Amino acid sequence: MIGKIIGAYMGDKLAKQTSGLEGASGAAIGVIAATALRRMSLPAMLALGAGGYLAKRLAERSETARRTPVN
Repeated sequence: MIGKIIGAYMGDKLAKQTSGLEGASGAAIGVIAATALRRMSLPAMLALGAGGYLAKRLAERSETARRTPVN
């Protein structure tokens, strides 16, 4: 129960920072994410974390490439 409440709170905060999401939908996503993480195995969590890190790095690299003027 506490995990669902924390997940809903974090989802609500994330939704406020993300355009296109409202508080209630963010809270629902937070509850679903908390439930999914509880059922995942450790290797699956590690793979998910590594994939998220790589996606973040690629997004930052493409953003930097767009800002840098080409000579």
